[in-house]
Amino acid sequence: MNIARVAQVEKSMRVHGQLQSVVARVHDGGYQIIDGLKRFYVARDLMMETLECRVLEIDLQQAKVLLLSYNRSGGSMEVWEEAMVLKDLMEMHDMDQARLARLTGYSRSWVSRRLALIEKLDESVCSEIKMGTLTSSHARALIRLPRGNQDAVAGAITNFNLSSRQSDTLVDTFLKAKDEDQQQYILTDPEHVLNQGYSDTRQEPYDVRLCSYGNDLMQSMVHMLRSVHILGSRLNDQRMGVLSQSERVIITPFFGKVTGSISKLSRVITEIQIHKSTQEDERSGQRK
Repeated sequence: MNIARVAQVEKSMRVHGQLQSVVARVHDGGYQIIDGLKRFYVARDLMMETLECRVLEIDLQQAKVLLLSYNRSGGSMEVWEEAMVLKDLMEMHDMDQARLARLTGYSRSWVSRRLALIEKLDESVCSEIKMGTLTSSHARALIRLPRGNQDAVAGAITNFNLSSRQSDTLVDTFLKAKDEDQQQYILTDPEHVLNQGYSDTRQEPYDVRLCSYGNDLMQSMVHMLRSVHILGSRLNDQRMGVLSQSERVIITPFFGKVTGSISKLSRVITEIQIHKSTQEDERSGQRK
């Protein structure tokens, strides 16, 4: 469930109370909510004692079709939720895409696009859609990639907050790359690639005053800075807040390794770097 949308519903209900009825059906001696899950959960968090509810006498298939119908007018469902309902109707009620389109009132292409989210997307990308960090437009771009590449490209999209148009361009560029090194270069700094364009001959930093080893050092540091930028973006990502305690336990040792490597690197650099003042002193001594 999209956390941002839940927050919007909570803000509205705090100020205005319940504006729309929850819709439910009679099911197994109780009630099953068809429309209004966000309102229900928010009402529970706000400790509201009652909610206005419209109760329908319908079967399971009708309930699933109504789920999509209510979403059409209010946009209350997420893209992933729509896709799951359509898949369930197809598998559990023996429907094809043409019948799904007729029953739901959507076009056949709309049905096909939603089903493609489940059939062609990697599980990790599906999780991002569930969380609302990727939109259906992002998903349509990612579908064009092999499953094995989708997670990495999705990470670049979320880390650099790329628009759907930028994501399309990024996927096009990624698909044109000739090898994994070029693909990694594209994902390391997508903003530069999108702004400056990408050619097969990558413009590595180069200084004619440096020997080959010196240029290797400089280029390695530039690559490291790009990686640090990506890590910083991911550490500041809103998804950090949804990591479970067990996930944090798994990740914590890697934080220690990163911190240790950075400390060691800092000591080495401090020992070998030549400060500007030292260089000036040397030049002054040479002039004398």
